[in-house]
Amino acid sequence: MSDIDLDASTANKQRDPSTPPAAPAPTRLPLPALLALATAVFITSLTETLPAGLLPAMSGALGASESATGQTVTIYAVGTFLTAIPLTAATAGWRRGRLLLTAMTGFAVANTVTALSSSYALTMTARFAAGVAAGLAWALLAGYARRLAPPHLQGKAIAIAMAGIPVALSLGVPAGTFLGTALGWRTAFLAMTALTVALLLWIRLTVPDHPGREHAARTPMRSALRVPGVTAVLAVTLLFVLAHTILYAYIATFLDDLGMGGSTDVILLVFGAASLLSIWIVGTRIHRALRALTVAGTLLVAAAALLLALFAESTPLVYVAAALWGLGWGGIPTLLQTAAGRAGGDRADAAQAMLVTLWNVAMAGGGMAGGVLLDLAGSPSFPWTVLLLLTPTLAVILTSRRHGFPSV
Repeated sequence: MSDIDLDASTANKQRDPSTPPAAPAPTRLPLPALLALATAVFITSLTETLPAGLLPAMSGALGASESATGQTVTIYAVGTFLTAIPLTAATAGWRRGRLLLTAMTGFAVANTVTALSSSYALTMTARFAAGVAAGLAWALLAGYARRLAPPHLQGKAIAIAMAGIPVALSLGVPAGTFLGTALGWRTAFLAMTALTVALLLWIRLTVPDHPGREHAARTPMRSALRVPGVTAVLAVTLLFVLAHTILYAYIATFLDDLGMGGSTDVILLVFGAASLLSIWIVGTRIHRALRALTVAGTLLVAAAALLLALFAESTPLVYVAAALWGLGWGGIPTLLQTAAGRAGGDRADAAQAMLVTLWNVAMAGGGMAGGVLLDLAGSPSFPWTVLLLLTPTLAVILTSRRHGFPSV
């Protein structure tokens, strides 16, 4: 992949004398650099979902309906899955630091335009551009985190970097919604710009640069599909994220139908806290137990869905379900990114780019599928659908014992 070192002797022969040498091999976790990557993950995740809590105010300012304004979330995902693969291939030779700075600059520009725009078309264009930057960043960040750590700590490094996802979903969205309600939705997006500008300086100061791949070493994206295990990881990604998104995107509606709409923020806080615990557990054990952790995560989310399907009228059990859901889901991004990198081998850049693409296809598809289910069968159908999707997910994991999700 773009973040896997070339053979040392080959690299020395091919290196341009004017190009800075690669950073020395790490011996311990560089926490400032990894936390910078985690903040980048936080920004990409929060930028995607922030409009969900600000739709009424945004729709009024843009002169569009709330349903039309809600497509600002969809167009972000579309921008990501349409461009992640070609951009990853096109930038395979870029130095990693330069590429990360470019992607994050894209977020700063896109969020600034969104904050200042009064045109629906311009806002949608800015959101698409943010999705493009996300596709570039997501295909880069997990591999970058791996490369910053020694081999025995690479799983923990990815876990730290990926912690930005549950933090964004459980704390960032409510905080952004509160800020938007108190000071206006434009302020929430400008705050994202300010955070991104600070992050650019943080990256420059703490994140070591690394070279991309030499042109001769690049491989076509589709070639990764022929590597044993890659297809299995991608299938699990598509199914798992689709199942999660169908319920998560409409959790407020689901809880409101149960008469618990006023507790949505607390339930999401329980989910987020459990997700952070999950990330810590995964980070300490992923190097030795990737397969077992992936199976456990799937079973925990399935157990949460079963509780919501059968005992949703019990308020305490809804909280238990939220905790199980977070424990199962929190480490999944780390597990899947790591599985894709391991399975892909020297084609890991292609595998990571396809994972990012399918992840966003699943997110966009989950939002649309959830809307259809809500109209046709109501919110009680959500947990049953999650169970239906997780059944083949578990089957793929269990049958991928040699490749994809190996026993060791």
